[in-house]
Amino acid sequence: MFRFTNKHNILKKNFQTFLKVHKSTFAFIETSNDGKLLPQSLSTLSAAQQLNKPIVALILGKNSSKIAESLIKDYKIQQLNEIIYSQDEIFDSKLPEIFTPNLIKILDENNGDNFSNFIISSSNFGKNILPRISSIFNYQPINDVIEIDASDKNIFKRPIFAGNLIETIDSSKQAKKFISIRSSAFPNTLDVTENADSSNSNTEIKELEEIINPENLTITWEGNKIVESKRPDLNGAKIVVAGGRALKDKETFDKLLDPLADKLNAAIGGTRAAVDNNLLDNSLQIGQTGKIVAPDLYVAVGISGAIQHIAGMKNSKKIVAINNDPDAPIFKVADYYIVGDLNAVVPELTEKLP
Repeated sequence: MFRFTNKHNILKKNFQTFLKVHKSTFAFIETSNDGKLLPQSLSTLSAAQQLNKPIVALILGKNSSKIAESLIKDYKIQQLNEIIYSQDEIFDSKLPEIFTPNLIKILDENNGDNFSNFIISSSNFGKNILPRISSIFNYQPINDVIEIDASDKNIFKRPIFAGNLIETIDSSKQAKKFISIRSSAFPNTLDVTENADSSNSNTEIKELEEIINPENLTITWEGNKIVESKRPDLNGAKIVVAGGRALKDKETFDKLLDPLADKLNAAIGGTRAAVDNNLLDNSLQIGQTGKIVAPDLYVAVGISGAIQHIAGMKNSKKIVAINNDPDAPIFKVADYYIVGDLNAVVPELTEKLP
């Protein structure tokens, strides 16, 4: 075994730098349109920790310098070596055509061809970014990962066929892994393991100096339409109240679910059928073609239980279903259920809750 002496300080420093470069995981940190850290980003960092390699966090967008400071001050993140950020207003657009060349520039300039992993949440944004970057480096992306093998970090598991099967992927022949993770499958609390450092005081923060502004884009950013809500974010909520087609109209949806969600301090979501009938915004859709959630408590109101919806919430810790059809498929996955008229059951349930 090679052992450094006091006479080899320069060699030791260079060797440590080589190890850092050669064993790095780049983790993309998503932020909201108003410049806040999104819960799925903490899940991304949790997954990055499981890869057991030094982490370089990437934050691009509004308030990114404050978020970088918060990651160091408010969280204990194992192996967080460096944070690269830019709060240039160009990133306010959230256009993948803007982010992709800048992320490639970061990967090339900071670690050359020697980085090991790039990891991002499997959100709408992540699904837009990952294929673009992995194709530039000529590697197959590993999408929607729900588990990283504890003994072999080259093995990943992901759901297929609406979650009815779990696929195991051996990526040992890929020198680089481009990974998106299902945020509901990884904790967003960033609990520190026994081997974690007591702080991130040695983490470097570096601002990205040169920004690429692609010319001749075939797409332009006109602005964002932000759905404002005082409720918890659907992606990271511990309690979710969801409604289905049986609520019939938006007035009934709001009248029944808003008080219940207020009592539970819950996020509100719904099925695709509810979204198609304009009962709620499409950003709140839960299911195979919407958001994947796994809260501590999921309350399904007037939801029959189509397989596409079940795929988006079946990993919830406790599921409560309310439906007037005793044969509704949702009851097969529910821990507790009430057969009855939701117009009578929901107000009574809301009234009796503390």
